[in-house]
Amino acid sequence: MVYFLFFIISFLASIAGAICGIGGGVIIKPLLDSFGLMDVKTISFLSGCTVLAMSTYSFVVSKMKKESLVDMRIGTPLAVGAAIGGVLGKSLFQALVRSFDQDYVGAIQAGCLLAVTLGTLVYTVYKAKVKTLQVTNLLACLLVGLVLGVMSSFLGIGGGPINLVVLFYFFSMTTKTAAQNSLYIILFSQITSLLNSIFTSTVPAFSVFLLALMAAGGILGGFCGRKVNKKIDDRKVDMLFMGLMVVIIFINIYNMYRFLA
Repeated sequence: MVYFLFFIISFLASIAGAICGIGGGVIIKPLLDSFGLMDVKTISFLSGCTVLAMSTYSFVVSKMKKESLVDMRIGTPLAVGAAIGGVLGKSLFQALVRSFDQDYVGAIQAGCLLAVTLGTLVYTVYKAKVKTLQVTNLLACLLVGLVLGVMSSFLGIGGGPINLVVLFYFFSMTTKTAAQNSLYIILFSQITSLLNSIFTSTVPAFSVFLLALMAAGGILGGFCGRKVNKKIDDRKVDMLFMGLMVVIIFINIYNMYRFLA
């Protein structure tokens, strides 16, 4: 039953993640934390690997079918910055795990994710009234990607809603274009985060079968999410995105209470 639960959460979260461009980890990580079935470190690692599997599938398939909306001139420096940020974020997370109780670290992650999600929801509600930018400077793109990579890797969510807000505001992207560029950024940040865990021997103990099951759920969810994304317009994607943000806010409030109780 536990394995089935992990698979279903990975599958459904990845469907939503592929539609909205949030990777799925922003749902997987806090939801699994709320069940308390594993420690924070293991859930962060499994969540990151699941998001990596889904984002890799989505990006490769969109490229093969020539359906990619990724702007390489902007997306690549963002992704490179995110790759560097992925290493820094994972290092920061490991430093906290070594210094504090894991429940305390989980509360910090939940609090940060709560703040990010609240900010994202407010921006999404009022984004039609916000004057956006059109950043093209290479260094600026690298720095923005760096910050996104640090946050996604530290929180164990892959990329999450903050990617979309940044792409909306700094690069004036439409919802679907931002979704694909977000998954491209997530791909790079999670690859370096995974490699950092391997090379620093900080990979937690877990069932390989469970990892394979979650990765399969991520890929299958990515497949279904791509199908749905093609059939709905930006307005419906925005509505789904805001609904998810509300749910995630309440999950993180509960997680903060549970970790600190």
